[in-house]
Amino acid sequence: MAIELTRNFSIIAHIDHGKTTLSDRLLESTQTVAMRDSQAQQLDSMDLERERGITIKSHPVTMMYPASDGKTYKLNLLDTPGHVDFSYEVSRSLAACEGALLLVDAAQGVEAQTVANVHLANEANLRVIPVINKIDLPNADVEAVRKQLEDILAIPGEEAIEASAKMGIGIQEILEAVVERIPPPAEPEDEILRASVFDSVFDAYRGVVSYVRVMSGEVKRGTGMRTMATGKTYDVKEVGVFTPKQSPRDSLKAGDVGYLIANMKTSSEVKIGDTITESRNPSDKPLPGFKDIQPMVFSGIYPISTDDFEQLKLAMGKLQINDAAFSYQAESSTALGFGFRCGFLGLLHMEIVQERLRREFNMDVISTYPGVVYKVIKTNGEELEVDNPSYLPEPQHITEILEPTVKAYIMTPNDYIGDMMKLVAEKRGELLNTETLDATRVLLTCILPLNEILVDFNDRLKSMTRGYGSMDYEHADYQPGKLVKMDMLIAGESVDAFSVIVHRDKAEYRGRHLAAKLKEVIPQQMFTVAIQATIGGKIIARESITAMRKNVTAKCYGGDISRKRKLLEKQKEGKKKMKAIGRVNIPQDAFIKVLKTD
Repeated sequence: MAIELTRNFSIIAHIDHGKTTLSDRLLESTQTVAMRDSQAQQLDSMDLERERGITIKSHPVTMMYPASDGKTYKLNLLDTPGHVDFSYEVSRSLAACEGALLLVDAAQGVEAQTVANVHLANEANLRVIPVINKIDLPNADVEAVRKQLEDILAIPGEEAIEASAKMGIGIQEILEAVVERIPPPAEPEDEILRASVFDSVFDAYRGVVSYVRVMSGEVKRGTGMRTMATGKTYDVKEVGVFTPKQSPRDSLKAGDVGYLIANMKTSSEVKIGDTITESRNPSDKPLPGFKDIQPMVFSGIYPISTDDFEQLKLAMGKLQINDAAFSYQAESSTALGFGFRCGFLGLLHMEIVQERLRREFNMDVISTYPGVVYKVIKTNGEELEVDNPSYLPEPQHITEILEPTVKAYIMTPNDYIGDMMKLVAEKRGELLNTETLDATRVLLTCILPLNEILVDFNDRLKSMTRGYGSMDYEHADYQPGKLVKMDMLIAGESVDAFSVIVHRDKAEYRGRHLAAKLKEVIPQQMFTVAIQATIGGKIIARESITAMRKNVTAKCYGGDISRKRKLLEKQKEGKKKMKAIGRVNIPQDAFIKVLKTD
């Protein structure tokens, strides 16, 4: 098919604005999926995606559409995730497209993630087609949304198409707009094969399946190919497109989006963002790749049974090929044994990875409290990156510690602006500016430490604004902070698994919370056990586990009081001796209860 009859586009929107439902309707309308095979969330192939009702991975699909001008067009659609943790998936998908459908909920209007996705599309020079979805809702306000598109995103309101993906309204107009407004892929200047890898999955029977967008040339079965990142050569075994299942084809030409299977055996052989070229007639320079994703949140993941370490290592290798933003390296802890220090983009990303380890690989894992990467400047001028409290140098060797910050955009109804400002101040944030969007909503822009928004910020934002608030963030600079390492001593011994890096002002609260939690889970001993939170030798919080009592005077009846006193003194001496030499063995389930992120 001629390149001018091809259109590559993706669907971008805030969470729950109807991307996946719209892609279902487009598949039905172009008869790519027969009505009898149709199901909701057609492109969400993971059980996890269906259960949570969210898209985690972008899914490509090829549709044939007979347009009103009498020509049949090949439409390559990429459905993208909406959650801020998966914005790297969106940017990779946009790199394979020429245009994007921007979905806005007619009742909710423009939200924080909508703004972020439009910025991504503009950076990739895509033609954006606005679509106002869910016009069938009783509280839909189409005119207000058109005004928001103009005021907030600088997109002409009259360009917006009114639709309801659920009811199937406006689907034909969307398909016509894709054909008319989105430009075809650029004509290649030569016939040299250049294909960009934008995703990949591991198939137990066929090895690595690479998802590619062909920029120039042609790739077919038997082609000798080379990956430009590693320089290794392979033979192509199969090429094809997604309809939405993998359908083999004779070849993929310039402008096509599809998959490619070569004789790659391990997950480390393919790199997302790599360029594939022919081994006999290679391209002299690779295509501009995607920027490398830096993980922002770190957590230790350990197998519950130490025998499963090798199995966990294999599982993580297979997960990484499918998820370029996930990184891991081996580490060991005296408390938990051998495991991995893993990097994630955010908390939802971390949760999804753990859930996939449990489901897809049958692994039972413990994860430690999430932390971020700090930059430490030592007194000798050396700069270190620290993601684990145990690697933090002694206080006397540190000049300052810098922590990562994020620039957050918070959209909230006017009534809750005071509560939001209080929350930002509590999380050590700094409010940069306040902008009125319309009669009911404001946009707050603020700088927040990443460490503070990790665990409960989004939940509190939603509960404070009764679900109407939304947040999006982008990573900002590192800033100096009053950060300290807090150790937990149990019977005078430091336990590395419970050490954390905290802000000095919040250390006491955090120490008390941890000490109280440990008091609940550590079993009683024959002597009093002190649980202490310390910063550089100074104790800031303490809890005591009382000793087990044995009534040594029970068998001593009658006679003088001195007989009882003698027995009690003897017991006291024994406890003193036991306290001096006794060690507290913390059971494994105590670690699991304390370290499991709630």
